[in-house]
Amino acid sequence: MTKTTDDPTIGRLVADVTRDLSAIVQHEIALAKSELKVSVRAGGLGIALIGAALFLLLLVLILGSVTIAYFLTMTGLHAAWAFLIVTGVYLLLAVVLGLVAWTRFKKVSVPEKTIGAARQIPSALSPGPTPGQRVKGARRA
Repeated sequence: MTKTTDDPTIGRLVADVTRDLSAIVQHEIALAKSELKVSVRAGGLGIALIGAALFLLLLVLILGSVTIAYFLTMTGLHAAWAFLIVTGVYLLLAVVLGLVAWTRFKKVSVPEKTIGAARQIPSALSPGPTPGQRVKGARRA
C-alpha cells in the first residue's frame, strides 16, 4: 500500500488546528469587543442621565428650601429667622445622618476567621517533614 499525497501529516494537522483555534479566538475577541461597545455606550448614556437627574434634584432641594423659608415668612417671621430655621433643620439632619453612619462604621470588623485560614495555607501547601526530620516543637524520647 502506498501513501498518497492527499493524506495530511500530523504536523500539518497540528498546524491546521492551531490556525483554526487562533482564528476562533480572534473572532470571539472581535465579537466581545463589539458587544462591549454597545454596552458601554448604553451604560455611559445611563450614567449621564442619572447625573443630570441628580443635578436637577439638587436644584429642587435648593428651591424647595427657599420655598419653605418663604412660607415661614408668611406666618409673620422675619426672613432671616425663616432661612436660619431651614438651615438649622438641614444641619440637624446632617448631624443625625453622620451619627448613624458613625455607629454603622464602628460595627465593621476585620475578617479574623478568613485571615486565620489564609495564614494556614502556606503551611498546608508545604511538604510535611520527612521521616528523619524533627518536627519543630516536638520532644525527643
